[in-house]
Amino acid sequence: MNKKILAIYYTQSGQMTEIINTFTAPIVAAGASVEKVTLKPLDNYDFPWTGQRFFSVMPDCVLSVPRPFEPLSLKEEKYDLIILGWQPWFLSPSIPTNSLLLNPEFKVLLKDTPVITISAARNMWINAFVRVKKALADAGANLVGNVSLVDRHPNMVSFITIFYWMLSGKKERYLNIFPKPGVDDKDIQNTETFGKTVSKYLALGDWTNLQDELIKQKAVVINYTLMFTEERAKPIFAVWAKFISKRKNQAPWLSAFKYYLFIALFLGAPVLIFLDAILLKPFSSKRIIKKKLTYLHVTT
Repeated sequence: MNKKILAIYYTQSGQMTEIINTFTAPIVAAGASVEKVTLKPLDNYDFPWTGQRFFSVMPDCVLSVPRPFEPLSLKEEKYDLIILGWQPWFLSPSIPTNSLLLNPEFKVLLKDTPVITISAARNMWINAFVRVKKALADAGANLVGNVSLVDRHPNMVSFITIFYWMLSGKKERYLNIFPKPGVDDKDIQNTETFGKTVSKYLALGDWTNLQDELIKQKAVVINYTLMFTEERAKPIFAVWAKFISKRKNQAPWLSAFKYYLFIALFLGAPVLIFLDAILLKPFSSKRIIKKKLTYLHVTT
């Protein structure tokens, strides 16, 4: 298979590198040439984070403020497929991801090119994916497939474990009680199955039914409770980001946002979910199904 593939991604912890390597292995085995490029921002996003540094990127992340990265050094001027590995931060595409999507050089490369996105999130990825999808459409790319990997543990459990991993740099069981943070090793290994599916459609040269098959393989799964929570959090994050970005001294306001986030997650969200389960969800099945299909598929 004489096909040229670009797999471009950003990673802090190395998790996305593992995902991209596993996902593209069947494509390489089928004879395609896969060029892997790691995006390197000039700003310091060292891993592990400090708590202060983590929250400091929230306004720019939510408001889609691009930041510079090292020049792209690519072997080809055109590719048969681009695989974009990315991650959400604060319900938005990470700053490196957004910066890449807004980069004029990369936008030229995207035009009229099939693209497959693969993300790794704690659990909430929908709002960020909508923005990635729009950025790709604006660049004239042809989004043909999406894989969304998540930490499958309960929301509050994954919140604790991801913060432990983020602040310690250790992907291990916190206190030897909690599960390992991040995307499960089995789910990462299962991306090889998705890669085989992609390889098949790449050989055919027809992407029409790719996403339908990926959905059947559980490459994307919508959790209604998380979808409901994320939809309500999205506008609130935007308000906080706009407000904080206009402050000369952002530190106290970022601290206030941090405590708001903890209160909203552990107190506010459970109340809203309970009320929705009683008052809205039982009467909204058709609307919920329609909304899920919108997020499962890659076409608008």
